[in-house]
Amino acid sequence: MGHNLTVSGYFTDASLIRRIHGEQVVALSGARALLMQAAHPVAFAGFFMSTGSLDDPYGRLQRTARVLDTIIFGEREAADRVTAVVRRVHSATRGVLPRPAGRFPAGTPWAADDPELMLWILATLADSGALVHERYVGALSAREREAYWRDWRTAGQLFGLAAADMPQSFHGLRTYMAQMLRGDVLHVSAEARELGIGVVLRPPVPLTARPLLELANFITVGLLPARIRREYGLSWDPVRAAVLRAGAAPARMMLVPALPARLRFRRSPGLVAIV
Repeated sequence: MGHNLTVSGYFTDASLIRRIHGEQVVALSGARALLMQAAHPVAFAGFFMSTGSLDDPYGRLQRTARVLDTIIFGEREAADRVTAVVRRVHSATRGVLPRPAGRFPAGTPWAADDPELMLWILATLADSGALVHERYVGALSAREREAYWRDWRTAGQLFGLAAADMPQSFHGLRTYMAQMLRGDVLHVSAEARELGIGVVLRPPVPLTARPLLELANFITVGLLPARIRREYGLSWDPVRAAVLRAGAAPARMMLVPALPARLRFRRSPGLVAIV
């Protein structure tokens, strides 16, 4: 790969989490993960509304990306240091929902270190990363999927999750995601909808980068679960779905493999999430 990455961290260059998130195109998974994270109204309140993130959303996302980069690509000591800070902040971050959201009434208490909320954040990252890789880079074997989720479980433990708080297998992860999407926990609030469209899908970019942003948004919207897409009020139809499918195969089979290493791989793969 095109990285000069340390091998003294929690992961090596052979780790699936590095291999997958070292691919430039997998950065597309970040926006999908963010929109799904914000669809959990309690997580949204706990990890966005309460932390001042809406005052400086892009600064918050950059700081979060640096934390995740450090865990995945950095040295163990640095990963321990940054996650200790995150755990300390989470342990002191408490509140109640200011208004009803979905099945949660106003006044519902939340804590940023609640394992259920943290699992949702972690799961959206892993689910989105695997999806984008399989769609645009290449299929993952059953063994690779399990190894990928094991890596994310390691990251989850660094953030304070116990092993028992997380699905034990990649199949368990997919089962958990399906249950969440079928259940009544997720609900895109008006605030989350505004954030998703205004911050995630319409970031400030130079005019010359607008076509790339539109392409990235097209892919992000298309890869969202149908329920989440509807709740955000994002348009989609069978024609767009067909275009998305048709574009994935050439990218996976010809475009991505043909890219030079300096374009295909990233030295500092920026992930985004509400952490």
